[in-house]
Amino acid sequence: MIQTSFPDKVVMAELVAKMLWEIKAVHFSADKPYKLASGMASPVYIDCRKLISYPRIRSAVMDFAAATVLREAGFEKFDVIAGGETAGIPFAAMLAERLALPMIYVRKAPKGHGRNAQIEGHMPEGARVLVIEDLTTAGGSMFKFIDAIRAAGGVVDHGMALFYYDIFPKARGEMLDKGVTLHNIATWRDVLDVARQQKLFDEKTLSEVEAFLNAPLDWSGGNGGVSELATA
Repeated sequence: MIQTSFPDKVVMAELVAKMLWEIKAVHFSADKPYKLASGMASPVYIDCRKLISYPRIRSAVMDFAAATVLREAGFEKFDVIAGGETAGIPFAAMLAERLALPMIYVRKAPKGHGRNAQIEGHMPEGARVLVIEDLTTAGGSMFKFIDAIRAAGGVVDHGMALFYYDIFPKARGEMLDKGVTLHNIATWRDVLDVARQQKLFDEKTLSEVEAFLNAPLDWSGGNGGVSELATA
């Protein structure tokens, strides 16, 4: 099935934010911050993996992902869709089906036995590959998969994240410097806007979340987390 409808980008972002709230994939906790893998303290946490358990929602999200890629990247730009282990795999399968393209998946590291493969599936030499993840903060995890695909002879110029944190102003530009244009549907600000519209939290909590989005490392450092991220 090939997606050919193109909803307004603002509408898609708002609807995905509403879907995430509806399935309780979004969590706000300013008083007891979450600790992220990077060491950052955060008043927000999101679990995009829950999307796969809701057929109507996951179908709409993948329609939006296909529309975003076709409109922003092009109609004949890709030969293969790739998902990263593990969260990106189901979304890669669904997007590949939408766009009528082959799919591969990429392990975090070679599996250590058999053919010691890191990439599963068939990727021809020189194939133009779109890498999709459920979410990304600054692109670091996505590049583990991109680097593996490039090392195996694939060409990666575009990445797709269903949800992009959009809290580090330089992140998208830094990805572009590495040769990858990032596409996404929704961000934390879309989620915050819906929370305000629907009065899902008190104003103090919403203000704390906004303070984090405006200066995440400052907020983290003041709440028991790291105040700078490792560059290596």
